[in-house]
Amino acid sequence: MRIVDLERTDARSISEVAEILKVSFLGLCPDFELLEDAMRKVRESFDDHELSRIALDDNGSVIGWIGGISQYNGNVWEIDPLVVRKDSQKRGVGKALVEDFEQLVAQKGAQTMWLGTDDENGRTSLSEGSLYPDVLDKARKIEDKGGHPFGFYKRIGFEIVGVLPDANGPGKPDIFMAKRVQAVALVD
Repeated sequence: MRIVDLERTDARSISEVAEILKVSFLGLCPDFELLEDAMRKVRESFDDHELSRIALDDNGSVIGWIGGISQYNGNVWEIDPLVVRKDSQKRGVGKALVEDFEQLVAQKGAQTMWLGTDDENGRTSLSEGSLYPDVLDKARKIEDKGGHPFGFYKRIGFEIVGVLPDANGPGKPDIFMAKRVQAVALVD
């Protein structure tokens, strides 16, 4: 596996990324149900993302994509999105993409990485009724009810730093996670 920049002129890789988005979010997020919508997300990323990296298998096919947006004068970077092809999940691709991302943003002076990971499908205990009152107490006691990505992010060092109740409708919160960027020694 190798990780490279996703280039605006790389039509093949863009198409493969769009297909991964569509398949990965099928039934989970209506934003990418149509291939055209997924393709639009990828193309729009070139306008508002400052990092766009893809993981390629030995045949040069895309197996994962990570995008990043600089915020707070470069002190914070948002991961948006991170997606791995279904047949390549649980093989270290997502972790490798996040580690590559972290190295790049560390070189740019970042202090923190963050992301939002929605629960629109009842895959965590946070979707079980109202989160009010004591939202943060419920966030501390979060449980995975069906393969929600927050578990992956926790395993690689992220922690929940907030929750926005009902962000996607009643009982459908957005879960905010962050991680301190580890200083990376630059090798000449």
